[in-house]
Amino acid sequence: MIRTVAKHLLRFVLLLAAASVIIFVLLRAVPGDPARVALGVSATEEAVTELTTRLGLDKPLPVQYADWIGGLLTGDFGISMASGKDITGTVLERAGVSLTLTLVAMAVSLAVAMPLGVYLALRSHSPGGAVVGALSQVGIIVPSFLVGIALVALFSVRLGWLPANGWGTPAHAVLPVASLALVQASILTRYVAAAVREEMGRDYVRTGRALGASIGTVLFSSALRNAALPVITVAGVQLASLVVGAVVIERVFTIPGLGTMLLDAVGNRDLATVQTVMMLLVAFTLVVNLIVDLAYAVVDPRIRSQA
Repeated sequence: MIRTVAKHLLRFVLLLAAASVIIFVLLRAVPGDPARVALGVSATEEAVTELTTRLGLDKPLPVQYADWIGGLLTGDFGISMASGKDITGTVLERAGVSLTLTLVAMAVSLAVAMPLGVYLALRSHSPGGAVVGALSQVGIIVPSFLVGIALVALFSVRLGWLPANGWGTPAHAVLPVASLALVQASILTRYVAAAVREEMGRDYVRTGRALGASIGTVLFSSALRNAALPVITVAGVQLASLVVGAVVIERVFTIPGLGTMLLDAVGNRDLATVQTVMMLLVAFTLVVNLIVDLAYAVVDPRIRSQA
């Protein structure tokens, strides 16, 4: 088990380091002087030189990279090229908002998808199963931002029950969380149903049923645990994709998260902020993948025995 954890941690560190190099090199490959781009074409040479020196852009690229990584590791996320202010506090605040939105949406998705997926697997030919299957198919087709716009039109504009934008109270979180969760729950429902249906057709299930065990007993004692393996993988992938979906949802509902900050930084040509926010999003994705790999070792006894 220790060897498995060490292997996954090493791969996580190597991927994180490779991602940081790629992000740094790609942004440095953008044509033009970053300081002049940030200040505009009307800026004087003195102002451009002063900003270049203050941001350390006159240093060699390896030194700039080392300073950036050292700052990230010590909690110093750098200075905005657009405002000239430290972005550490803003990034941490925005990251908390995005993390809350993403994790709550995934929790709601799993809470909806697990029972519906099991029901769809066991009752796929019933009228209720047909309804669940049709609704999940529709949820997969419709993008989350379109769901968000429809929810705003219904619950905010027409009924006036919930706020259409902003962040800070539980009421503000309902519509954006629902917009993300409805789509993700539809996807996860299909995967849960497929995994449970496959397990219920295996020999050990038929043997248990022949020995007199009920469907519920076999399902909750063995089938669900075995079906959890592919579901964990899909849930991890979907959690990482939620970060991308949250970028659009944050813009739709005017939520002050990392997605909104990234889009604003791109619009302002603030490469320092773009660089830091992209690195945080990549780090979150890699952390999710690491957790999924470690969860596999916990759920699957074969991996533990190999370790």
